[in-house]
Formats: sequence, structure tokens, C-alpha cells
Amino acid sequence: MAEKINIHAGETAKVEDRDLLGNGCPQQDRPPQRSWRQKCASYVLALRPWSFSASLTPVALGSALAYRSQGVLDPRLLVGCAIAVLAVHGAGNLVNTYYDFSKGIDHKKSDDRTLVDRILEPQDVVRFGVFLYTLGCVCAACLYCLSPLKLEHLALIYFGGLSGSFLYTGGIGLKYLALGDLVILITFGPLAVMFAYAVQVGSLAVFPLLYAIPLALSTEAILHSNNTRDMESDREAGIVTLAILIGPTLSYVLYNTLLFLPYLAFSILAVHCSISLALPLLTIPMAFSLERQFRSQTFNKLPQKTAKLNLLLGLFYVFGIILAPAGSLPKL
Repeated sequence: MAEKINIHAGETAKVEDRDLLGNGCPQQDRPPQRSWRQKCASYVLALRPWSFSASLTPVALGSALAYRSQGVLDPRLLVGCAIAVLAVHGAGNLVNTYYDFSKGIDHKKSDDRTLVDRILEPQDVVRFGVFLYTLGCVCAACLYCLSPLKLEHLALIYFGGLSGSFLYTGGIGLKYLALGDLVILITFGPLAVMFAYAVQVGSLAVFPLLYAIPLALSTEAILHSNNTRDMESDREAGIVTLAILIGPTLSYVLYNTLLFLPYLAFSILAVHCSISLALPLLTIPMAFSLERQFRSQTFNKLPQKTAKLNLLLGLFYVFGIILAPAGSLPKL
């Protein structure tokens, strides 16, 4: 009788380990049911909002350049441009999450564990990415209706940025071919600044590209710190990044170059143009703190801290542009 009871109990346990459909999958493999608030929070976290300084500050800079050079600043265009760029940036982050997971690059110790920990399912990430790209295109269409910029110029800049955000890890996967740094340097630097400037004034110009360089270098420092942190796991996954190609020592040199070279540009502008452009120099202590953390190879939260520096530096840069006397800045 005791043996029968034990056998019956064992069979019951096996049945309980199966899901409700009886397909033999343990219940613990199924994602837990969560409230709509938890689901919304998961979607927000999947976007990596800490990185949005890389898209918001170029938009602010381009708009400030338009205001200082032409005296125009349409709040509707500013908001529409910011939403469009943020949507493309967020969608690009989701594409990166999806392809890194599908290629087996993300794991339990990765910084982004959205799919590894089943916070979201792959189909959720795909749908959200499609929604954000669609939202960005709708905003671009609205900008065309409101802005004096020619359609071909707007489409060239916008879809150039959209293509860069997708091809970073999607399609041919430029990130995996050591070209991701170049994509980020162009997309979240000159291209985003030019986009924000052009929709305000209705024409293209060269000087916004030059003013975008210090901000682009700071933005690239975010990506480089991230790739240096993930160097070993990326190498094991068989992908190639710039950090892997140049090694730890040169990665440290490159990070410092990206970190401190913008301050040289700001110093020159402050001396020869306007003292207001010395405002970004207030963030130098934070840059030295990041340098020490990189040197000690303590990469925990380093990309997030670099993004915070990028945000503050960008805001001070924008304020410096706005406060500069008319005609004091080159090409303005």
C-alpha cells in the first residue's frame, strides 16, 4: 500500500511539472504573469533610457545653432524632432537587444538581460521596435508638413539615421564587423545635429557638422566604454569590435581621447569666441573620475556614468551657444 501511495505521489509531481497544455514543459520555464504596470516598466527599461542623452543633446544643439544663426526656434519642430530621434534611438536599442540575444551574445552576466531573464519575449521586442520605427516615420511626416525643409533633404537625413540605427546590429550587423563605432559617431553626432538644425531653418549647412564634433566624441565614449567592458564576452561570441581589435591598453588611450578632446575644443572656443563656451569645462572633474574608473578596469555602470557626463556636457554646451553674443561664434 505504501509503495502505491509513493508511486501515485511521484506521478502527480510529474503531472504538475507539465504545463497546462500537457506539452511536457516545466512551469518554471514559462514567464511569470505580471501586471500592466510591470509590463510597461519592462518596456521602458528595455529601451535603455539612460542612453537617451546621446539623441537628446544633439537635437538641443542643432536647435540652439538654428536659434543663434537665424533667430528661429519653432517649439513644435523641436518637440517633433526630439520624438522622432528618440523613437529611432529606442528602436535601435531594441534591435540591438534582439540580435545580441539571437546570436547568443547576451548572457546572465550581461548588462542588458531583457530577453535572457525573459523580462520580455522576443516577439514583444520586435513589435515594440516596429511601433517605434513607425512612430518615428509619423513624426518625420509631421515635420515635413511643418518645416520649410525640402522633402528630399529631410528624407535623406532621417532615413540615413534610421538605417544606421537598424544596421548597427540588424541586417549585416555593422557592430559585429568593428564598424559600430563609426555608425554611432556619425548618427548621434553630425547627422542628428544637422537634422535638428535643418528642420528649423529649412536648409542644410556645413557649420552644424563642425559644432557637432565635440558632442559626437563624448557620445562615442559611451559606446567604447560599453564595448571595452564586454570585450571578453564579445570575443567568445566570435564578434569583432574596435575595442577587441586595439586591445585593453589602446582602448584606455582611446577612451581618454574621446573623453578629454572635447574640452580642448571648448577651451579654444572660449578663448577665441565667447567665454560662455567655457561652461562645459565645469564637468571636467566628472571626466577625471571616469578616467580613474576605466584605468582600474571597474567597468560596472561605466557606460551609464559616461552617458550622464555626456548629458551634462551637452546641456552646458547648448547653454554656451545660446548665451554667446550674436556674431561671436564662427560661421554664425
